[in-house]
Amino acid sequence: MRNAYIRDQRERHRRLAVAVLPILAPRPLLTAMNVLGVELWGPPGAPRGHDAGRLQAYVCGLVRNALAFVASGGADVADALLVPHTCDSLQGFATLAPDFGGWGKPVLRFQHPKGPARPSATRFVQAELRFLATELVRIGARWPADTQLHEAIALHRRIDALRAELLDQRARVDLDDVALYALLRRGEWLWPEDHLAELEGAKQQHLGDCAVQHGVPLMVTGYVPEPAGLLATLGEAGAYVAGDDWAAVGRRVLRGPAGDVDGPAWERLAAWLQGMPPCPTRTADQPARIAHLWSIFERSGARGLLIHTVKFCEPELFDVPAIRRHFAAHNVPVLHVESELEAVLSGQTTTRLEAFVETLTRRKEAS
Repeated sequence: MRNAYIRDQRERHRRLAVAVLPILAPRPLLTAMNVLGVELWGPPGAPRGHDAGRLQAYVCGLVRNALAFVASGGADVADALLVPHTCDSLQGFATLAPDFGGWGKPVLRFQHPKGPARPSATRFVQAELRFLATELVRIGARWPADTQLHEAIALHRRIDALRAELLDQRARVDLDDVALYALLRRGEWLWPEDHLAELEGAKQQHLGDCAVQHGVPLMVTGYVPEPAGLLATLGEAGAYVAGDDWAAVGRRVLRGPAGDVDGPAWERLAAWLQGMPPCPTRTADQPARIAHLWSIFERSGARGLLIHTVKFCEPELFDVPAIRRHFAAHNVPVLHVESELEAVLSGQTTTRLEAFVETLTRRKEAS
């Protein structure tokens, strides 16, 4: 289905298709340049042939899976790869993909903003954006006019507003987690206007006036909701995700005025990137991130915190001890599980999730 959609976008709409690695890429820029960004989060369960073995055993599963997927031809429908500087492992992937993975197409890089939005950082980000645009033009994209950038930013802000509403009002959305996250994650590969239409339809059809979720509300922070069995297991155990800080979903929903300020298009695009929620791949400011997590927890009404990381993901793991200490100090139950982006949730992890939800259920009944 996804490959057929991508081919249709390339053939009928004359759009380039670029496979985008996690986490933060300038999607409004791609839209303004008539480029379809197709995100590649691993994928989970990808066959790990000999190409994955070219990486050290301690490299995260996302990078190993992505290299095996590209080398096996899984991304051949795309015209290029785009690799943001999320971590050193992904930067290594950007080198290995063309040299060892059999990928014969361009590999583009993007240095996304690190740290606070200082004037020097803003200038750097704008220069990176223009350089990326130049590289995309070289492979056939159009240079974006300022009006096209403004329109693309506005389009993605509307998408973010709807995604934020569905996440913030989770208890009033009559979809289970599997269905809701399938909808939200379709934005990883749909043309933005198509995704916007789906979100508008979902809001109209599934967002009601009163709470319809009656399980135990749970908050999740981590990388990506994979394997999908994780969501199904939580639902079957009697819980639902009420607060989301997954890097693949909630952590990329821009809130507030960033990107909406008046000004030149490239400045607005830089503000859009720099205004994203705290993420350990962009800043080492743990107090700011913990304050952000706590605000999500409080407004979601969650009863516990699930930390769901990919094994060997150093940026995420650096923050885990501080997050655990903060939530434990507030008497909030915390469970940390790791994944290697396997296709099926392990029996051990399933048991731990079920036991955690049972604990939260008992605390809820006792309160």
